[in-house]
Amino acid sequence: MKKRKLISLLTVAALSVSLVGCGGSGSSGSGVKNSDKPLVWFNRQPSNSSTGELDMAALKYNKDTYYVGFDANQGAELQGQMVLDYIKANAATIDRNGDGVIGYVLAIGDIGHNDSIARTRGVRSALGTGVDANGAVDSTPAGTNVDGKATVVQDAKLDIDGKTYTIRELASQEMKNSAGATWDAATAGNAIGTWSSSFGDQIDVVVSNNDGMGMSMFNAWAKDNKVAAFGYDANSDAVAAIAEGYGGTISQHADVQAYLTLRVLRNALDGVDVNTGIGVADEAGNVLEEGVDYRYSEEERSYYALNIAITAENYQDFMDSTKPYSKVANQLDSSKCPTKKIWLDIYNASDNFLSSTYQPLLENYDDLLNLKVDYIGGDGQTESNITNRLGNPDEYDAFAINMVKTDNAASYTSILEQ
Repeated sequence: MKKRKLISLLTVAALSVSLVGCGGSGSSGSGVKNSDKPLVWFNRQPSNSSTGELDMAALKYNKDTYYVGFDANQGAELQGQMVLDYIKANAATIDRNGDGVIGYVLAIGDIGHNDSIARTRGVRSALGTGVDANGAVDSTPAGTNVDGKATVVQDAKLDIDGKTYTIRELASQEMKNSAGATWDAATAGNAIGTWSSSFGDQIDVVVSNNDGMGMSMFNAWAKDNKVAAFGYDANSDAVAAIAEGYGGTISQHADVQAYLTLRVLRNALDGVDVNTGIGVADEAGNVLEEGVDYRYSEEERSYYALNIAITAENYQDFMDSTKPYSKVANQLDSSKCPTKKIWLDIYNASDNFLSSTYQPLLENYDDLLNLKVDYIGGDGQTESNITNRLGNPDEYDAFAINMVKTDNAASYTSILEQ
């Protein structure tokens, strides 16, 4: 990948005319404290993993701190509706044992992760299998529930073409491996093996909190048994698998998220309005549409990409998940937006979505935005595996952080304060 050379400070001074998209009064440079440098939390929003309450101290760490992710609730509703629409359209043929019960299994990623909680709730809400727990749909794993007696879910009734079907969550569990890694695809593959050997003829639909686990279950069992599996993330292999019977997935607009992750830092470093190249076009013509591509919460200091359902009807439009979004794929002028150095970590180098979709997008955008990014891959289990590699924050102009656990923002900010 071609990287741009740093231009001299004298050249920067000469070119620091007020421009839309770049500026000469960046946040980085000699004498800037690490605790004052631009910081973006991404993919995992600083929050209490038990209550979901946002960690506003982390989100307002300094004046150039933001979060970039996606609208979890909107995406969760889309996934639930996608599964419901499939059942309505195919109930007569997908009831494999003809017992009038449409049974589904659910792979849960991380019981303490806001996105996983939202997606579990979204599916249960749409299918009518959710039960109330303190004012919200219970997201607790049901374990095995082939008899319909679990207390964290309930049987639902659905009338289709004059026939009443029962919708039942047959089983659900957190996909956590023995080493502690969550959202674990291998664990999901093992789980579907166990479930199918015990009550396979009752499984009519497979649902997953993400495509990594969904594809593992699809390849291990669902594909051969012609059972539709639904995931989330629009990973390239999952989108391609729709042609082979994968039921569908949700694009969380990773192309928009990756752009925003680096664009917010670029703007802060250039000393321009944070909305430059986002809601307002920059000099190169990069601009997103608020309400279509993303939404911004000023109170939460958070940018949320909006989601799109991908099914057999439209999957061919989403085959390349690593292609930059055409609206924001224009190269910035390196003489006006000089190279800056970014430290960025991926919480789990083995995570399918982050490694095969998000990071390749970041690597495309860093070049377009004239950013030299050091990518640090974590083990998905401990923050120290990542923070131990932030030994010299002085050499970086800004930071993009993807935590292992949403509670642990201070593990990173404490290093910047040393």
